Amino acid sequence: MKKSNLALTAAVTGLLAIGATTLTTTTAAAAQKEKCYGVAKAGKNDCATNSSSCAGTSTKDGQKDAFIAVPAGLCERLVGGSLKSS
Repeated sequence: MKKSNLALTAAVTGLLAIGATTLTTTTAAAAQKEKCYGVAKAGKNDCATNSSSCAGTSTKDGQKDAFIAVPAGLCERLVGGSLKSS
């Protein structure tokens, strides 16, 4: 095998290893999140609400049907935080 092919093979293998590690870490981090309703600032919600169809469209601070994803266990410790939409 030529030196250039060997270097290319090593580079591609390294990139694949980094990609697999990143995917695993991202999946694990997402699994440790929960939806927290009633704490998002206006326009900072993570997903649709009962009165809007997409993220970033909540109309007031603390809107009861707008959520943000927070680390598991944090929501109920926040003022106004709830694990259920109102």
